[in-house]
Amino acid sequence: MSLWDRMRGGAAGGGVRRRASTGDSDHLRAWAGARLGVEAFIEPRTMVTETTVLLVAKDGEWTRRRVSGPAAARKLARSLGIPIYDVQLLGYPKRMRDYDARQRVLRDRERRREFDR
Repeated sequence: MSLWDRMRGGAAGGGVRRRASTGDSDHLRAWAGARLGVEAFIEPRTMVTETTVLLVAKDGEWTRRRVSGPAAARKLARSLGIPIYDVQLLGYPKRMRDYDARQRVLRDRERRREFDR
């Protein structure tokens, strides 16, 4: 391991990535069980993050957690009885972007309200 690798915090080729845990899958299961119309989207591994699965509810609310790979994401979706898609092929659902936009407006309103007090 070179000095540069040690400074970056990992071996050659990238830093240390946190792996998926049972807490991640527990969160995804609980989240999906508490919402309607949930769909899963596999997000590929990157230099920074392991493979993740994004769950998106009917209203656009979403959550993301690490999984141990695409096969684990598919297995999770099968066990939850929800459809799963590859985000690289389909992209992110519009309802998710709309949800984020609504949340941004609500946060901005709340900030203005607090500032006016």
